[in-house]
Formats: sequence, structure tokens, C-alpha cells
Amino acid sequence: MNCRVNIDTYRCNSCETCVIICPEVFRMSPALEKAEPTSDTVKCSESLDRAAAMCPEKCIEIETL
Repeated sequence: MNCRVNIDTYRCNSCETCVIICPEVFRMSPALEKAEPTSDTVKCSESLDRAAAMCPEKCIEIETL
């Protein structure tokens, strides 16, 4: 199953929690110094759900396609 990941970069505090938990889906944008998805569409996974749940700012939204 595939998912689309949206990150509210205004609320993102650049803590890198999502990158540490799920590096196959998240990376830090060098330009914005904020988290961003590695692709428009990613494979849904338990680590993706965990990364969204552990985000201190709750700025990660996962949409199942």
C-alpha cells in the first residue's frame, strides 16, 4: 500500500525525529533546514506511522492512497 506524506514546514522545528525513526521516507532539506519526504509517494510502513506519532510538533500527515 502506498501513502502520501505531507509536512507542515511552518510547524516543523527541525528536530530530525522523523529522519532518525524513518530515514527511508524522511530527509532534511538543505535549503529549508526542515524535514521533507524523500518522494511524493512512499510505501506505508510501521516506521512511517511511528515517525508521525513521535513528531513533537505533530506536523506530519499521512494519506493512504
